[in-house]
Amino acid sequence: MDLIPKPDQVVSAANNIAHKVFYGGLADLRPMPRTLIDDGVLREVYHYRPSGASRTTGDPVLLVTPLAAPSLCFDLRRGCSLVEHFVQQGRPTYLLEYGEVSFANRSLGLEHWIDEVVPTAVEQVSAHAGDRPVHLVGWSLGGIFAALTAADRADLPIGSLTIVGSPFDVRQVPLVAPIRPLLNLSDGGGLVTQLYRVMGGIPKPLVSRAFQLSSVQKLVTKPLVVAGNLDDADFLAQIEAVDHFTSRMLAYPGRTFGQLYHRFLKGNQLARGRLELGDRTIDLAAIEVPTLVFAGATDGIAPIRSVEAVTALLTGTDEVRFEVVPGGHLGMIAGRAARRTTWRVLDEWIDQWSARGSAEAPAEDAPASRGRDATIGANPRRRYSSAGSRSLADR
Repeated sequence: MDLIPKPDQVVSAANNIAHKVFYGGLADLRPMPRTLIDDGVLREVYHYRPSGASRTTGDPVLLVTPLAAPSLCFDLRRGCSLVEHFVQQGRPTYLLEYGEVSFANRSLGLEHWIDEVVPTAVEQVSAHAGDRPVHLVGWSLGGIFAALTAADRADLPIGSLTIVGSPFDVRQVPLVAPIRPLLNLSDGGGLVTQLYRVMGGIPKPLVSRAFQLSSVQKLVTKPLVVAGNLDDADFLAQIEAVDHFTSRMLAYPGRTFGQLYHRFLKGNQLARGRLELGDRTIDLAAIEVPTLVFAGATDGIAPIRSVEAVTALLTGTDEVRFEVVPGGHLGMIAGRAARRTTWRVLDEWIDQWSARGSAEAPAEDAPASRGRDATIGANPRRRYSSAGSRSLADR
């Protein structure tokens, strides 16, 4: 809205305020229709119903949510939902989420998700879709779960892997830098350890507050930003949807949080590409499927360098593509700009590696055109693959 609003802006702002007051909001928060096809302990696998009379074609996509975050990350609101986008394209779309975490789940560790939850979901989706390969798309910790599963289980029917906003090198996360000396000084029986053991994990209110504080600048300036955009219904709807998402954060199981804290945050094991889990070592170099990695240009939780670090570790696959797209941690997958950046790259990527796509890739994007020592990306000259993300190169 202009400093001195125009008459049409005043009218639009009044309409938006009235709609919010009398109808409860501007965002269409109806979830996309889905059916539960498999479930287990903290494992729920859903199939999204096809849109209208359209048929689904091609290989299935399995969206992998992170712990503690609701699946709304992939279905934020109508018009800004990756699920809606895929379904309307006729793409077989599935989602893995975990349900409510309780004190009874406190003894579950990373092994539960890497050994049982994600592998079972991949197998069930493949079978449900007619024994086709599955394209894994994981956001945040979901991307790490998907990557570790792909590295540990080469026998799974995985067609490709997409990692979205997953920090593999926490040394590159500014939010962690101030507390690293404290992490290095603490021992296994420190305050944080005792706290999550007593509580059985990290409860929902703390998770929600931590997510909000990760974008503290936006939190502080939010009232002014909203006031300056009262005439923009789509902007206001997005704010409502993000608030709805944040209010539905989930808890972390105690043992899993302990492993994340000691191995990822304190030990930074993923930066070396290996994770000691039980009696084995999972090495990211064992991933053989084509892998796409997204980083958000303004992501404070998983900054570009912390995400990009994984690309040097993926030495077992002939195809690694790295993309920087507009948005913060949630915005890069569910923001308004994601519709013309992240989603378009995903469409191109999945079609390239799916039976649904053309049998022969364009010459400049053909996997055989590059070796492992080439610049990251299907096309070494093309890091920014859409109009929205290309503009970042000029900033």
